[in-house]
Amino acid sequence: MSIAITDIGELVTNDPAVGDGLGVIRDAAVVIDGDRIAWTGPSAAAPAADEAFDAAGRAVLPGFVDSHAHLVFAGERAEEFAARMSGEKYAAGGIRTTVARTRAASDDELRATVRRLVGEMARQGTTTVECKSGYGLTVEQEERAVRIAAEFADEVTYLGAHVVPSEYGDDTAAYTRLVSTDMLAACAPHARWVDVFCERGAFDADQAREVLQAGVKAGLGARVHANQLTEGPAVRLAVELDAASADHCTFLSDADVDALASSRTVATLLPGVEFSTRQPYPDARRLLDAGATVALASDCNPGSCYSSSMAFCVAVAVRDMRMTPAEAVWAATAGGARALRRTDVGRLAPGARADVHVLDAPSHIHLAYRPGVPQTAAVWRAGVQLR
Repeated sequence: MSIAITDIGELVTNDPAVGDGLGVIRDAAVVIDGDRIAWTGPSAAAPAADEAFDAAGRAVLPGFVDSHAHLVFAGERAEEFAARMSGEKYAAGGIRTTVARTRAASDDELRATVRRLVGEMARQGTTTVECKSGYGLTVEQEERAVRIAAEFADEVTYLGAHVVPSEYGDDTAAYTRLVSTDMLAACAPHARWVDVFCERGAFDADQAREVLQAGVKAGLGARVHANQLTEGPAVRLAVELDAASADHCTFLSDADVDALASSRTVATLLPGVEFSTRQPYPDARRLLDAGATVALASDCNPGSCYSSSMAFCVAVAVRDMRMTPAEAVWAATAGGARALRRTDVGRLAPGARADVHVLDAPSHIHLAYRPGVPQTAAVWRAGVQLR
């Protein structure tokens, strides 16, 4: 079946063949054929289709691409959030609380959480989701996490190197060996990516390199939790290993910025984390002006950011990270696709996957202009209408 979405007031294509930046077409139409985009262009010239959907002058965007999320978990940490809002500093220590609850949960309980959050994301226009493990931290628990994630998410990341579990005490080296050998062997068949939290109190550069190189040897692509709490070696390690993305990038040196700007590694910024931890926001303007590629993602997780809203991330990035509305929308769609090294999502052009987000607004600017207001009118993922 084919469907023509017509009378689009503003069509964001992210197609360089249309124009710079967002590649906007006014008074436009999109034709979906099966699970792919078949045509884009002026509404008056739209080819015939089996069905029609009248956008009534609304804006249409590619579906959001959320390239960083932790959805396989049990429990919540609302009291920890309240303590931070009362002045307690965030130090990532609450991860172990979620580990204990996740280990105790059944498979069906974990599936229910992932299903609920992926559905919540879809209703807000997110059509591509990356999902990490990292709350199991044993061979069996991490394998379970990536296996369940693969049932719901487009992209699955093995994050056995999230923190060192309490049963290892201070023996980070021994846990690193486990993550790089038996745990990796169990998890790699269910994952596309390997990730590591390279930070003071988690894994140092040598340990992170060991994990990432083992993952790459096993056929996984590299991603890095980098420079969230302090400046450090993580960003440059990500670039050295040609990681697809360095995520967080909150504290950057000039050398870090230069390294990102001269590489394929995407700086994935997670503004919901800074909102929820009261840390300084990353300086997106500095990265963009240097020529680095920037993505936005939610980092939805029960501790440092329990929000699945990419629209919220766009609004915060514009208000507090010195991005223009167009830059933030590009980062939340095409930027996320770059961070996943995908060419079939994050854009609306012939041949791309038919992931379409109809806003209940006349322009993409409204995502930042009207923060906190539900603005999703309709969503298609791979040609199937979700709402």
